[in-house]
Amino acid sequence: MKKKIAYVALSADILHEGHINILKTASKLGNVVVGLLTDEAISTYKKIPYLDFKQRKTVIQNIKYVTKVIPQKTLDYVPNLKYIKPDFVVHGDDWKTGIQKKTRGKVIKILKKWSGKLVEPKYTKNISSSKIKEKIYEAGISPENRVSRLKRLINVKKIVRILESHNSLTGLIIENLKINKKKEYLEFDGMWSSSLTDSLTRGKPDNQAVDYSTRISGLNEILDVTTKPLIFDADNGGRLEHISYLVKTLERAGVSAVVFEDKIGLKKNSLFEDQKKTKQDLIKNFCKKITKAKNAKISDDLMIVARIESFILGKGLSDAIKRAEAYSKAGADAILIHSKEKNPKEIFSFSKKFNKSKFKKPLIAVPSTYSKTSETMLIKNGFKIVIYANHLLRASYPAMQDVAKKILLSKRSFEVEKKISPIKEIISLIK
Repeated sequence: MKKKIAYVALSADILHEGHINILKTASKLGNVVVGLLTDEAISTYKKIPYLDFKQRKTVIQNIKYVTKVIPQKTLDYVPNLKYIKPDFVVHGDDWKTGIQKKTRGKVIKILKKWSGKLVEPKYTKNISSSKIKEKIYEAGISPENRVSRLKRLINVKKIVRILESHNSLTGLIIENLKINKKKEYLEFDGMWSSSLTDSLTRGKPDNQAVDYSTRISGLNEILDVTTKPLIFDADNGGRLEHISYLVKTLERAGVSAVVFEDKIGLKKNSLFEDQKKTKQDLIKNFCKKITKAKNAKISDDLMIVARIESFILGKGLSDAIKRAEAYSKAGADAILIHSKEKNPKEIFSFSKKFNKSKFKKPLIAVPSTYSKTSETMLIKNGFKIVIYANHLLRASYPAMQDVAKKILLSKRSFEVEKKISPIKEIISLIK
């Protein structure tokens, strides 16, 4: 007589006694098939797991109660249930209410088609993977784990959403902001350390007047209180001889990607109208910078990104493509194509052509001037990362100026109290 099948769906990032109880119950009913949620499936409703799919699978398939592990590619059980037609589905009784209630209903409905049964052991109280993960993150995250997360995000998400962070407070905003909207889980996936905002917060021009050691000191303060990946804006990287030291320092800190732009000389922000005196590096010379940076890093996961300024300098599509292919061959892990146009036509013309090249790499967009461009449009045109490069600083400046002006005119602070955060909220922000 053929042994019956009991199906259990798990994310299993962190195993605890509740998971073991479920698997033990399932093993008494028949051969246990675990539908292990993929990183892609998990990313639709919470952070990607600490361990990747392959690592989690190795752990689960070596538990004595488990017969087989298969991927579950969506939160919806139905595709896998139709495929294996289990006699039982086993899940803790905690999903009778809350966001999984509808999923439960669909499971019951599909099981009826072959007289399958839903078995719901009592939920193990006072324990959950989310609570355990919170405690782990409170204790901190290793630089190695932070470095690797950006590549994993690129692999599992349609687009990776990055927001500028210029101090620890903005880092905490990015770290903690989560929104559930119409069954969609929304968050920023990481942070952008911008040379522009690092300069402006120190009252200096964006021309590399703020040295790397000063910027890295501020960067470490952000990394101390956050866990998400960080992309570092390294301008042109400085002298070729110094690049390896910069990359090693950033890698030790836990930076996930370093972006080098292909301009030379005294930096002038790319969004200025007049770029007449701005010079672009020779392709051969910039390729040497990429190679130097690649050779300096220890981890395969640290990404070296080439930022192309051809459109900024009016050199057109063919120059941009030529550079992108050369930089890719030199070892760039991703390409940031920059533009100051008010629409995305030129970057989309670039992506259309470059994504057909045998040298294609993940593409990054920075829609500071073409802000009407949606993430949906970027995805459709082959972009994998979007960087909102200066928005938190731009939001804070008018707010602070307005409050300062009102206090000055009113000669007291009462008039601004309704526009600013309550003191209790501020002092309780750091737990």
